[in-house]
Amino acid sequence: MSGQFADVVVVGASHGGSEVVIRLRQGGFAGSIALLGAEPHLPYHRPPLSKAFLAGQTTVEQLHLRSAEAYVKANIARHPSTLVEAIEPSAHALRLHSGERFGYGKLVLATGGRPRRLTIPGSDLQGLHYMRSIADVEALRPEFVPGARLVIVGGGYIGLEVAAVAVRHGLDVEIVEFAPRVLARVAGPELSAFYEAAHRAAGVRLRLSTGVEGFEAASERPGHVGAVRCADGTILPAGLVLVAVGLVPNIELAQAAGLMMGNGVVVDALCQTSEPDILAIGDCTEHPLPFLAGVRVRLESVPNAVEQARVAASVLNGAPKPYAAVPWFWSDQYNLKLQSVGLSQGHDRVILRPARSPEGFVAFYLKDGRMIAADCVNSIQEFNLAKRLVTERVIVDTAALADPEINLKTLMPAVA
Repeated sequence: MSGQFADVVVVGASHGGSEVVIRLRQGGFAGSIALLGAEPHLPYHRPPLSKAFLAGQTTVEQLHLRSAEAYVKANIARHPSTLVEAIEPSAHALRLHSGERFGYGKLVLATGGRPRRLTIPGSDLQGLHYMRSIADVEALRPEFVPGARLVIVGGGYIGLEVAAVAVRHGLDVEIVEFAPRVLARVAGPELSAFYEAAHRAAGVRLRLSTGVEGFEAASERPGHVGAVRCADGTILPAGLVLVAVGLVPNIELAQAAGLMMGNGVVVDALCQTSEPDILAIGDCTEHPLPFLAGVRVRLESVPNAVEQARVAASVLNGAPKPYAAVPWFWSDQYNLKLQSVGLSQGHDRVILRPARSPEGFVAFYLKDGRMIAADCVNSIQEFNLAKRLVTERVIVDTAALADPEINLKTLMPAVA
């Protein structure tokens, strides 16, 4: 075959892609490895983009997951700014945008996702931004100045994190959210109310239960956004707009190659797809959750991508270790550090435990007496113990859970 070849080719050079190639080497893999990424950068941390990097507290170099030397030392061939146009499973090859073909022995898809874009009137105006990459933040920064009027469409984690940075930076900030509360897709009403209060106290205006119909150009700046038109007819002046309405998994390559699809690329507990010699990891996958029997999910989180990368590497190294992780997430807003574990969907009871600090929050979610999830703000001790309780599917004493005088360690089952 003409073109390049590697025994293992990884498509996607973010958290999952970087982790799998390094883990392969650490596990003793001696074959050739290639890491293909669409961006020009070394693999980098994405969570700080909407926080420290946007605030100018972190440089591009500080975002890097590993140095360039680390990949060289591990004999991993990096191919930045490389776009894959198609997978040819029968030929064990990729077709690149450059026209070249890249052969593989085994293929790992770590293609992640992209921001969901709006296609309403005015969505092509300048001054309308999304956030997923270094380039996105660098495009936003020139207009991210004190006094600017920023409207954020979407009250999820990204929207709230950017709002926290923006209001501290001196911008005038308003969030427009279609749902009746922020974080509606990922959190319970109690946590939503906690964050709504925190943002309002910081000066962020929240417009909930409000859809967006379009964006209007500024009369003094043709072609640039000047206002957001809400579904109820309200016009919100805006010199800058951030759209943060979710993630679309990058599944097109896998879909066109005939891989089984669900809410993402379907994989088993070993990250194997329906196509022999192709594995998939991270935000683009739908996979089983061992701690919730019969449940399959697509998770958008760094810890999940890293865990699946380790699973994929174990499979390729011939010592498979099935996925066994419990999902967990985090978010930093103001001086509030949220740590969540498990999935609260389907809970039948919520226990609020008084936090040990005025700016803390602790909520436990139960189903049939077992803890299935927890949300903890500025409460790392409670989070660490909740992680164990969720993982071990412990039936808990609800009175003890609600009593801050009782140490959660006493709820852990005795070790035989």
